[in-house]
Amino acid sequence: MKKKILIISGGISKEREISLDTGRQVAKELIKNNYLVRITEPDFKFIDTVKSFKPNIIFNALHGQFGEDGYIQAVLESIGIPYTHSGVISSAIAMNKELSKKIFIKNNILTPKYFIFSFDQSKKNLIQNIKKKLKFPVIIKPINEGSSVNVFICTKVNILKNLKLLKDYKKIIVEEYIAGREIQAAIIGSKKLGVIELKPKRKFYDYKAKYNLKAKTKHIIPVDLPISKYNKIMNVAFKAHKIIGCRGVTRSDFKYFKGKFYLLEINTQPGMTSLSLVPEIAAYAGINFIKLLKLILKDASTSK
Repeated sequence: MKKKILIISGGISKEREISLDTGRQVAKELIKNNYLVRITEPDFKFIDTVKSFKPNIIFNALHGQFGEDGYIQAVLESIGIPYTHSGVISSAIAMNKELSKKIFIKNNILTPKYFIFSFDQSKKNLIQNIKKKLKFPVIIKPINEGSSVNVFICTKVNILKNLKLLKDYKKIIVEEYIAGREIQAAIIGSKKLGVIELKPKRKFYDYKAKYNLKAKTKHIIPVDLPISKYNKIMNVAFKAHKIIGCRGVTRSDFKYFKGKFYLLEINTQPGMTSLSLVPEIAAYAGINFIKLLKLILKDASTSK
């Protein structure tokens, strides 16, 4: 009997289009490999769809807010059907950049220095705090967004202009800017998949660099690292995966500067599109797309 997989994608986050693409790519591959697949939105008809389709596993292909922050995971827990990727608490922690950074620091994982700026504070105090605690340039970004949505590198000259673009958020992270190489590491369950290096033509690996073909970000695999450094980054990514309590697949984003790896964040819902990094890392490790999806599904089906 064919296994029934219900893919949930789309949603209302700023990453809706990426989620839809992930859902389509996953569905296409599963159908090709003899799974019975249906794609649904996380809307008011969702529970009825689950009841009528009766899936063996729900594949969470959502990205961004409400999809990887613990919200949909809580809904899925109430349904009682195995679902892919991380659970409620680990998803919420990983999505909250302030909370995850506190956990990294507590567990001796190197991460860029930061402070939180609330929009009810004085912008003059913000400039003073940057000069005192971090120095320019800095990174400013929302606390709960993925795919580098609304992330900006700021100098003293353009920070107030960029702040206006984040005015809809109550508070943001102001983070030390780390120069150096963009290297990302993937973990699935207890397996260390590997790493990939990115050389964006833009200033950094932002939303456009990730999902716009015209941005022409160069993907480098294998990565030119000494074996000791390769083992180091994989061990840090694995440690972050475990201390946050993730399951399934995660991708950790690092900057490598002067021999040190700085963990920026851990992603519990990495994309599965034609431009996504985890399938590329897996393929280099000898795990093709359907094998990767089967590993993700297997982890969901055995999770409690």
